[in-house]
Amino acid sequence: MPVARTRSIALLGLTGSVVEVEADLSSQLPGFVIIGLPDAALTEARERVRSAAVNAGCPLPQRKLTVNLSPAALPKHGSGFDLAIAIACLAAAGEVSVESVDRVVHLGELGLDGRLRPIDGILPAVLAAVRAGHDTVMVPAANAAEAALVPGVEVIGVSSLLEAAIRHGGEYDEQAVEAVPAIVRGDDGEPVVGDLADIAGNGDAVEALITAAAGGHHLFLLGPPGAGKTMLASRLPGILPDLDSDAALEVSSIRSLSGRPLGAALSVRPPFEAPHHTASAAAIVGGGSRVIRPGAAARASHGVLFLDEAPEFASTVLDVLRQPLESGTISIHRASAVASFPARFQLVIAANPCPCGHHGVDDTSCTCSPVVRRRYLARISGPLLDRIDLQILVPRITTAGIRVAAESPGLSSAEARLRVDGAREVARDRLRATPWRTNAEMPGPWMRGAGRLHPGGRASAALDRALERGGITMRGYDRVLKTAWTIADLDGAAAPTADHVGRAYFMRKGISA
Repeated sequence: MPVARTRSIALLGLTGSVVEVEADLSSQLPGFVIIGLPDAALTEARERVRSAAVNAGCPLPQRKLTVNLSPAALPKHGSGFDLAIAIACLAAAGEVSVESVDRVVHLGELGLDGRLRPIDGILPAVLAAVRAGHDTVMVPAANAAEAALVPGVEVIGVSSLLEAAIRHGGEYDEQAVEAVPAIVRGDDGEPVVGDLADIAGNGDAVEALITAAAGGHHLFLLGPPGAGKTMLASRLPGILPDLDSDAALEVSSIRSLSGRPLGAALSVRPPFEAPHHTASAAAIVGGGSRVIRPGAAARASHGVLFLDEAPEFASTVLDVLRQPLESGTISIHRASAVASFPARFQLVIAANPCPCGHHGVDDTSCTCSPVVRRRYLARISGPLLDRIDLQILVPRITTAGIRVAAESPGLSSAEARLRVDGAREVARDRLRATPWRTNAEMPGPWMRGAGRLHPGGRASAALDRALERGGITMRGYDRVLKTAWTIADLDGAAAPTADHVGRAYFMRKGISA
């Protein structure tokens, strides 16, 4: 028989590469060799494939089988190549149609009983196959619904190797096999977010939250325990606009790669990630020595990354976010490969004013010395704070504030989202000839130069003086101007005025004022 070929997908981060799986059957002593830079899990496919084929009722011939994974220089990881290897071997033996297997991309892990087990990363793998020009994929039955979320592809879900062989023209007796169900890890759905109207008082903080949502700005909330910082942060996803189709596909791909469940359709709501303060740097940005997985920052892409009790995080963990905040991507370097993940998230961090939390509220009961307070907040480095557009004090609500809030409820999430949608539409229209869609994405040099978006004159005079006095960095200067444009969009103004720039400057320097 000639060499039989089929295809599978090798994932490195969210990037998928088509791998040609070639099988050759020779008249030598029985053996099974896999070449083409496989890892340990893939090398073990020899035993899985042989046992699965026997137990499924479509045994491989007792001759030497050589399987090549091409391109040979590309690292291949995991057990997702099992189905492709088994089908290529059956085609080389003449048991199934060579032409049929050559047209289909195969993904799936084999159990020793011949059943197909679901694998992580089906969505980005199928997406890579479609982008490479393939229109038919065969996947485990438990992954079929997820694979079908990719438009323009025919998905064939099979429960066992025997069923796959029959689909490719193998003359075997059909056997009913119970499909292996998907294993659910992590959360089982979208985060539950409350309504913005639940927040009593703190009008300045609510307005800052709406500004952050409208412009895609980062936010720092400083206040005593019980002031409502966590409640504010958890309401942010509820007032963000729905994701467009490309962003929804990217978010779902990251969830798939993380082993998290997907619904019957692509989710259009922004994700919300809130890692515990004991999380390591690898847990935040992603990592892994063999298979590189996305961290919380990548999973929060197009959504919100919330770091509660930020000073309790290790300083090195917080500082790894500095580069993603600027570039919008995370690159994880390993000796054998470099994986990249999207990281276009909104960062929200919350902190108490001191370890005991009473400074500025009840100084008579605060047990923290000035040195202790400075050391506590200094765990959030200056370079990281310089990248956060809005820095807001959140005071503790009083009984008078509770009574006022009960008599006149605040803005609901639905009403706030209408304001945010309107402001974002204005920004999109202004930036329609650029690759950016929100004010926070605009590069400073472009905004001040070719974009002609610097308000100039009296509108920015106070901000210009702050820059000359050293009260703000050049990065901070640009971020204040971006926030001013967002406030102007919310107010329906054609361009930022001195009032808008002043409000933006106060929102950035409110904590240190």
